[in-house]
Amino acid sequence: MRKRKSWVLVILCAVTMLSCGNNETETNKTENPTTEAKENLTDADYVEQATFTDLEGNEVSISDFEGKVVLIDFWETWCKPCLASFPTMQKVQEEYPDRFVVLAVTPGFTDTREDAQEFAKNNDYTFEYLMDSNNLHQKLGVQGIPYKVYVDTAGNFIEKSMGTSGPQGDYEKLKKIIEEHKKM
Repeated sequence: MRKRKSWVLVILCAVTMLSCGNNETETNKTENPTTEAKENLTDADYVEQATFTDLEGNEVSISDFEGKVVLIDFWETWCKPCLASFPTMQKVQEEYPDRFVVLAVTPGFTDTREDAQEFAKNNDYTFEYLMDSNNLHQKLGVQGIPYKVYVDTAGNFIEKSMGTSGPQGDYEKLKKIIEEHKKM
């Protein structure tokens, strides 16, 4: 008898949970249509609308760099592969000063604004050092660094990639992207 009551209780709970879950989902869709719209955003949408915070606390937008190919480089001070690619990115930025910019974006996995400030102060890279204050890395599903996102001169998403191809491979890829996306 007790066994039968237990099964009835389990079935009753399951039916109640399923019926509540379905109603709640439909209610949320009806009451908050922007939730559904947000779920349909693509990586391109997130990147093209991205904003960050510079090390002084000012908002910086992708649109601030219109006319240049933008490399959003997610990195942190402890990431050896990230730091190994910095000289290559600096070299390309120096070769194309009016057509290319590196946004060195700290996602904040462990680094703080102070860590990024200290690194910027102690190194001669001329990147735009930024904090991922609006969690672009989460929206893109970034699970490891270095992670690079490329944006064209009009602010349109080109592609994203994780890791590095080594100094020569990274150099060739950057130059190819810049040349393919010259401002017309």
